[in-house]
Amino acid sequence: MLIRVGHSPDPDDAFMFHALANDKIPTGDYQFTHELQDIETLNRRALKGELELTAVSLHGYAYLTDKYALCACGCSMGDNYGPMVVAKHPGSLGDFRKKRIAIPGTMTTAYLALRMALPEFEPVVYPFDEILNVTQAGEVDAGLIIHEGQLTYQNQGLHLITDLGQWWLKDTGLPLPLGGNAIRRDLGEKAMHDVTVLLKQSIQYALDHRAEALQHALQYGRDLDRSQADKFVGMYVNDWTIDFGPRGREAVSTLLKRAYDEKIIPHPVTLEFIG
Repeated sequence: MLIRVGHSPDPDDAFMFHALANDKIPTGDYQFTHELQDIETLNRRALKGELELTAVSLHGYAYLTDKYALCACGCSMGDNYGPMVVAKHPGSLGDFRKKRIAIPGTMTTAYLALRMALPEFEPVVYPFDEILNVTQAGEVDAGLIIHEGQLTYQNQGLHLITDLGQWWLKDTGLPLPLGGNAIRRDLGEKAMHDVTVLLKQSIQYALDHRAEALQHALQYGRDLDRSQADKFVGMYVNDWTIDFGPRGREAVSTLLKRAYDEKIIPHPVTLEFIG
């Protein structure tokens, strides 16, 4: 069975999928092909059910429950860190009320968290890897950054306004669940389970062969040196990624319940984890 996998072209996803992408583990009856696109594009493709296994934002997942279930492994969790709001001048988040903030997509969890933290602002959508540049250029008042920009924003003379992972932990006592892997329901229970097991084996392989998997991930590092790439991968591929666990599942449930209560998403979300 062909399993088309969608994930972001960044070091943590490349690290996680190294074993599947480079035939490091036996995959039995399943053949994997990989399509690398930014997370907002993958969220939009998932609305149409295009890929069998795909990285999704947990905000985006709120719109996908009819087509996909969440794998219990493969999550990116911001444990007292996460997406950041940065700007050319120091300030507090409240200073950006009703201001223009560059965001990496309206289905991203980063955007959802910012809506909760700052209910009134004008979102301007840019590709995630342009946000630092447009913020530095003054095209927007601030930028909401995901991926490796969290480690490199200071190189462009920008200032941290808010770390949304820190804000969320202080507010809820929970880590901020950002992304997960979703598997298409029409594969049937056996294939959904089998593919999730292979994904978990791929994550475990990367953690067990860190130097090798990191070498593969470095080609997606955009301005990160090896030590920065190692740090970034460690932020988002760790014990949480092996399994959400009870606290991680509570974090997802809390995030999506609050999103519904605050009328950011239209329907309550019933969570189903495979594996």
